[in-house]
Amino acid sequence: MCTPPAPAGRSAEEAPVAVEEIHAEMVSSVVTVLVAPGTEVAAGDTLVILESMKMEIPVLTERAGTVAELHVTEGEVLQEGDLIATVQH
Repeated sequence: MCTPPAPAGRSAEEAPVAVEEIHAEMVSSVVTVLVAPGTEVAAGDTLVILESMKMEIPVLTERAGTVAELHVTEGEVLQEGDLIATVQH
């Protein structure tokens, strides 16, 4: 079976980019933001630190990539499910 050619206007090296959306798992406050858009991160790097019920909770990336967007600021109160960051792999 042959591999189909890349669509017109795209090279074979231009693979689709995987995106990881990182969401708040609980109501919390943003204590510290450790990255900015464009920051390269490794798997397990801390992006932000949240506080909930007087406990600090690091928010980690699951895979290496680049922070595409950061959707929070220090002092902001998050609800469960709020988008924190988008990381491209």
